[in-house]
Order: sequence, then structure tokens, then C-alpha cells
Amino acid sequence: MSQHGRHLRPFTDRAPEDYPMPDLNPYLRLHREAGPPVITAEQATGFRGRWADAFGADRPLHVEIGSGNGFFLAGMAARHPEQSWLGIEIRFKRVMLCATKIKRTGCENARITRYDAWWLDDLFLPGDLQGLYVNHPDPWAEKARHDKNRLMGPVFAAWASRALAVGARLRLKSDHLVNLDSLEAGIAGLPLRLLARVEDLGANGTPWPADDDVITNYQRKFIQRGEPVHAMWLERVDGEAPPADRRLSGAPPAPPG
Repeated sequence: MSQHGRHLRPFTDRAPEDYPMPDLNPYLRLHREAGPPVITAEQATGFRGRWADAFGADRPLHVEIGSGNGFFLAGMAARHPEQSWLGIEIRFKRVMLCATKIKRTGCENARITRYDAWWLDDLFLPGDLQGLYVNHPDPWAEKARHDKNRLMGPVFAAWASRALAVGARLRLKSDHLVNLDSLEAGIAGLPLRLLARVEDLGANGTPWPADDDVITNYQRKFIQRGEPVHAMWLERVDGEAPPADRRLSGAPPAPPG
């Protein structure tokens, strides 16, 4: 791992036969054989710069990182058939849960891919995204030595400033304020503007339009316990974003786009 928690080598998806016990996790093979709405990592890198081909339509691209069981992804895709919705998830089982949720809703404008959230420059060109969503990322809050593993921070913020088109917005919901604090600190000097920060959605409402949101099952648990969920809303503004830093790994430059 690097000082920022990023793996030293770019993410690559391994074939089932490359695992010592490929049948131990049945979802390993299932995710590679599923077909749409599932997109494998190899396919995803091939769609860099041409995501319209993955959806069969040229629509504004919105991305959720850490899609879990797909409740938010499928719900927002159903609300916005005029947009394309792509989920990023690292766990094989959750990829398949997302795919099941998408199929049940009948959304043709939603896809799910398995990829490492630290290496998303591999998937998107600058300005590709019209919306970005992160719901309840791991806070890594228990011990100070784990701070480097927290996705919400300067590396993620720099990537978001590249991937988002000017005027596009980023939504973060979290049950841990450390995620909001880390992201707010991480945007310093970047072309990202803080629109609003809400430290209790139940008491103060969402910073974005209330009728344009999906309450996830995870968020609902906090509501039922009377515990707060927090939110942050950012906007990509005019200005130059930092280039992708491949030096952390010594890897070759990002694929041409």
C-alpha cells in the first residue's frame, strides 16, 4: 500500500483459474459469466472514453462508488431513465446482488462493474461524469494508523476533480463525520466547491432536493435507531484538475482515451 492507502499496483481482475480455490466463492465465476448488467473489469477498462457503448445509448453518466446491494443504484436509475447509472463495487457477491436488483427493477440504464475505487482513472476520461455518489464508505476511524486507508481524502478528491464535468456534483452520505472531514480537507486547492454540509439528515434534511434521493437499507437502520446520518454536497467548478499520478505504483500511463 502507498502512504495514501492506494495499492502499489493498478487493479487487475484475475480469472477464476488464477485463484488457488476458485470454487470457494461461487460468485467469482458467476460475475464473469453473468453478462449485462454486469461488466467485468477487463470490459470496463475497454469502455474508457466510450461508456455510451456499454449502455447502448449516449446519456449523461452518473456513477455510484460502493454500490452494496444495489438499492440506491437501481432506485436512482429508475427515477432517471434519461441518465446512465454505473455502480462500482469490489466484492463479487455484492456485484451479483446489484445485478439482481437492477434486473428486478427492469432498468436498462444501469450497469455494475467490479473495480478498485482507488484506480478509477483507469475507467474514465476527464470530464466523463455528470454525477458522483458515495454512500456510507468505510471510515477506517478506529485507529489513527488506519487513516491512510480511508478513501475519502486527497487522492479521491483529486480523481473526482478530474472525472467530473464542470457543473457536475458529488454527493456523500456517511454515518461517520470523519469521512466528511477528510473529504472537505482533501478538496483544498482543487476545483471543487462545497455547496453544503449537513450533520444530521433527519433533523436538517438533505442538502440536495429531497425528492431526488434514495434512502438505502443501511441508512434506514440508523434512522430506526435514532442515530444521525451526515451528508456533503460538492460541485466541480472551473479550474484545472491535477493530472493522474501513476508514480505511486510505477505503473505505465493510463490508457489513451
